[in-house]
Amino acid sequence: MAIDNSDILGALSDYLTCYPHEAASLAAPTRLMSEGANVTSRLYLPMHVTVGALLVRGGAEVLLVDHLAYGILLQPGGHLEPTDATLIGAAMRELVEETGVDPAGIVPTSQVPAYVEYGQVPARPDRGEPAHFHLDFGFPFATASADVGLIQESEVRGAAWYPLAEAERLVGRRIARADASTLGTGECAPLMPWAGGTQDLSK
Repeated sequence: MAIDNSDILGALSDYLTCYPHEAASLAAPTRLMSEGANVTSRLYLPMHVTVGALLVRGGAEVLLVDHLAYGILLQPGGHLEPTDATLIGAAMRELVEETGVDPAGIVPTSQVPAYVEYGQVPARPDRGEPAHFHLDFGFPFATASADVGLIQESEVRGAAWYPLAEAERLVGRRIARADASTLGTGECAPLMPWAGGTQDLSK
């Protein structure tokens, strides 16, 4: 069964239970979904849902991609597909597609999103897309030894591992919740002690 607004609102509710102080910043997309907007389709404007994957290796480094269209470092991720049954499954699919990592060596560390961010993305004239908003759900994953395989060259220039603190400085505050490896399924991702306030980039 494809993802629908009730699934997205459920994930958002779980997230806000963990991080209630973010409710005000997510009020606009919540209202839009409650009104029945088809935010699962990338064709729906002014906003649609995307997913991201924070893959931590050995509790020390996180996998980032050099995004081709935006020209910046980001966590792997992208738009939902009609075949996606869950948000976390969509995040895993994007992770594997973009970086070529072996999914057999990857485990989710929380069913609750590590971050949910609502932000504007620039226009992409090559795809006929005006500037619009993404509601991005990011999920934490862990691996002991997985490595980059065949990258998706249509989407990324490259993929590499970065120390957690360096990644947080380069990408933004979402990395502060990447290492949820000590948590049980369904718990909230922690704010790591090395985290600080940095730029907020949306995928």
